[in-house]
Amino acid sequence: METYWATADARDWDAFAATLADDVVYELPQTRERIHGKERYVRFNQEYPGDWHIRIERIVADAEGLQAAARTEVTAGPEETHAIHFFTFDDRGLITGVTDFWPESYEPPEGREHLVERY
Repeated sequence: METYWATADARDWDAFAATLADDVVYELPQTRERIHGKERYVRFNQEYPGDWHIRIERIVADAEGLQAAARTEVTAGPEETHAIHFFTFDDRGLITGVTDFWPESYEPPEGREHLVERY
């Protein structure tokens, strides 16, 4: 999971994609958005606006290595926020699911409708 965060923060999208299963599902409960598939999820991150950076505060994983949770600090310019992320993995260690919880509910920004479905 450290590689996932490091490659996202470095904007190394090929290395980031290598951490994901082809059928990865990404969910944002606050905005009721879901993304299916590696290509769309990588594009979502590539196109995400602003100069954001991530610092891992804590990772907790199950003994089998199939589930993990992380708490992160995300900075975007002068603003800092914390988030909780839940991950599932396949038997090869690739990420099959990510669910992000941010501290505040919000409406998603315009311009990513081509990547997400609302639920």
